[in-house]
Formats: sequence, structure tokens, C-alpha cells
Amino acid sequence: MDADVIIAGAGPTGLTVATELALAGVRPIVVEALDVRSGQSKAMNLQPRTAELFDLRGLLPDAGEHAIGRIDGGHFAGVSLDYTALDTRYPYQMGVLQARVEELLEDRLGGLGGDLRRDWRLIGFEQDDEGVTVHGPETLRARCLVGCDGGRSTVRKLLGVAFPGTDATRWNTVADVILGAGTARPPAGWSSMGQARRRRPDGTFASVVPIGEPGLYRFVYSGGDADEPTTAEVTDRFHLFYGDEYELVDIPYASRFGNAARQAEKYRVGRVFLAGDAAHVHLPIGGQGLNTGVQDAFNLGWKLAAVLTGQVPDGLLDTYETERHPVGASVLANVRAQSAVQGPDPGNTALHDILTTLLALPDANRVTAGMISGLGVDYGGPGHVGTRLPDFRTGTGWASELFHTGHGVLLATREDHLAPALPYHGRIVSALVDALPWDDVEAVLVRPDGYVCAAAPGEDVKGPLRAWFGAAECSSANI
Repeated sequence: MDADVIIAGAGPTGLTVATELALAGVRPIVVEALDVRSGQSKAMNLQPRTAELFDLRGLLPDAGEHAIGRIDGGHFAGVSLDYTALDTRYPYQMGVLQARVEELLEDRLGGLGGDLRRDWRLIGFEQDDEGVTVHGPETLRARCLVGCDGGRSTVRKLLGVAFPGTDATRWNTVADVILGAGTARPPAGWSSMGQARRRRPDGTFASVVPIGEPGLYRFVYSGGDADEPTTAEVTDRFHLFYGDEYELVDIPYASRFGNAARQAEKYRVGRVFLAGDAAHVHLPIGGQGLNTGVQDAFNLGWKLAAVLTGQVPDGLLDTYETERHPVGASVLANVRAQSAVQGPDPGNTALHDILTTLLALPDANRVTAGMISGLGVDYGGPGHVGTRLPDFRTGTGWASELFHTGHGVLLATREDHLAPALPYHGRIVSALVDALPWDDVEAVLVRPDGYVCAAAPGEDVKGPLRAWFGAAECSSANI
């Protein structure tokens, strides 16, 4: 085998899968069609749950060094959401460009000994009982393949997985532009996704947001068609909305995106998996795209590593689809709902006004903020099982610091609750704490991706230990 896992695509999703595997001692090869990182801004925010996941691996401080600002809260169809109502250390969106996220993850992968091969276009593959043979500039052999190669995924198409949904009916445009002062100065700080927003009577809109480098801005406007935007079109639209308010100096990059919404019917077929945009595409309302993909990757990465290192049976990998497919469907549903209430139609306007009133109610805000931020994801189970572990103080540190190794974590307020994890040395980090986030819990077993798989009293942790982390002794791979 050339690797344990081949990952197609070096975007945030693919690189996150790769770093999770490498952290666990599994050998990944990432293959990417582009010869160099594009450097285009693309996505530009980390939602609170993604910030928490990066914090679990010690990545958040480095991400913070590249932050261009923060937004205190989120929005649903343009209606503000208060993230401070949620139990998190990060009740805001961190402004970090996708290019910087990719750079951070690529550096981490290199530090872990991972292999990234650029200018490498996957053109075919076959899987058998022992592994997957992948064809491109060379032929590579691995035990599994993960397709993280975007909405037009070659892996998904070759796999024959259906991608049902709806085609685009409306189009928006995003451009990286260089601006100078005209009759006014462009905004210097980043405080809103709709910063310097302009709306016309026909319902069309535009906004500009600074994205880190001096003079560099994200310009977004509604309208257009399926064709890629020309420099002339972007220039015309900019002057239509901003006149001579700002000077348009240059347009390094521009691209069109539509409101198509599609989701792969399956996330797993044998030894091949789909994640990120290869598994789901949607309009980037609310800044959920990159974040949903990275969260897919954190769910899949540790499970794939656990199976490939022989810790647990292959059946654990089926939980990737059963857990993440409903999350993807939920994101598509909320995006469709947001898109439906936007536009100049009087009915849409009236519905938007009612939505504004409803989201001012604390309970409605909390549920909707949990949906958009990713903090509300619940994989199901009794009590606290299936929910994320909120970060909390453990003496002089934070619980999140215990997850930096990528292992599971057992936290307890009594020594006897820690005993079952003793045979799992090297797979489970155990810690005695003064208190847990919930008054009714004396011990909590947490997966490497930060989700609870057992809580005591009410459930013996021995059964979940074996179910999620395998037998105390393991020696051979299961897939």
C-alpha cells in the first residue's frame, strides 16, 4: 500500500481529514488538482462549533493570528442572531479566510508527516476487498479513499452516487477587489457579513467587507446568470451600487454562485467516503459551507483512524453517514428557508418581518442560533449522549486541552468512575475534575470529536467504551 488513506482535494475538508488521520498515526496522501494554493479568499468565517473543534486540536491560536475580525453573532435570512445565548467560549464568528485555513492545516499536516501532492488530478479508481486503487499522474494504492473534491466531485461521479436536489434559479457574484478612497473611505474593520450593504428598490443588493490585506475587499452582489462574471460586469455593478463613493482599483478574482441545493444519497460506499462539498452543496447563506465540511471531517477522521488501526470493527464507519447525512440535510433545509424569505416580493417582505419578530424571542433565537452556529448538532441518545461537551475549567486549564492528542476523554468527579479506562491507555485520556457542566453527571465519556457517548450515573461507561473505542486490547485492522 502506498498509504492507508488517499484523500482527493486539499481544501479545508480534505486537509482536516488528513490531519486527523496523521495525528492518529494513519498514513494519508492528499492529492490536489491545483498546482498551487489558489490564494482566493472564498469562505471567510469560522462558526462557533468549528472554532471549538479547532480548539480541541490546539489549532485555534494559529487561526486567530490570521483573523481579520469577528462578528458578534450570526444571522438567519439577514435577521441577527445572538450567539451569547449559547453555552460556548466563542459566541461569535471568527473572520478567517479559507486560504488561511488551508495554509494552517497544510502546515499542521506537514508537521505530522503527511503527504500532499499537487498538480495531481484523480481520473479513476477501483475498490476491492483489500483496498482502493486510484489513478492519476501515477497509480496509488490505499486501504480507503475519501472524496473531498468539491461540488463537481469526480469521486462522487465515478462512485455512481446520486446527487439529488434543486438546480440554481438565482445567482450571486463574489469578487476580491482592490479599493481606494473616493468620496468616502471604505470600511476599515470587519463587523458584519453585510458590511457597507446597499439595497436597490428592485431587491438587488451588494456589500463590501475588508479581508485583511490593505485595500483588499470582498465585493458581493446579487444578480447575473450561470456564466462566469466578466471584469466589465463587476465594474458596472460596483459603480451601480457605490457610484464614486469608493475607487475600484483592481479585480483580482471574481466568481458566480447559485442557489442550487443538492446532497449525496450516500456518504459511504464500501471503502470510499464523501465529505464537504462533495457530499452537499448549497447557497452560502449564514456562512455554513466550510464549517459543515470541516465538521464532517472531524466526525470521519477519528473513526477512520480507529478502524484502520484495528481498535474497533468496521461498523463504526457506518455512523459517519447516519450522523452527518441528517446534519447536511438540515443545513440544506435552513438555507432553502432563508432563500425563500429574501427578495422584493411583498409576500417575502411580510414573511421576513414576521421572522424578525419571532427571532427576537429568546427561545427562537437560541434554537436558530444553535442551528446556524453548529452548536445545536445532536447525534441522539439518552440524556446528554450525542451532544457536544461544552468547554469548562479543569483546575488551571480547560477541558478542551485534553483533546489535543486526538484521543477520547473520560472526565469524572470520582476516582472509581475512571477505573474502566485504565486498559485503554493511549486511546483514552482520563482526568479527575471538581465538577462537570451538568449537575446530574458524575462522569462523562467523550469522543475525540467532542461529542458525549456516555454519562454516569444513568449509564455504565464500560459498554460505550467498548462500542466506541473497541476492546481493551487490539492488534489488527478491521478494514
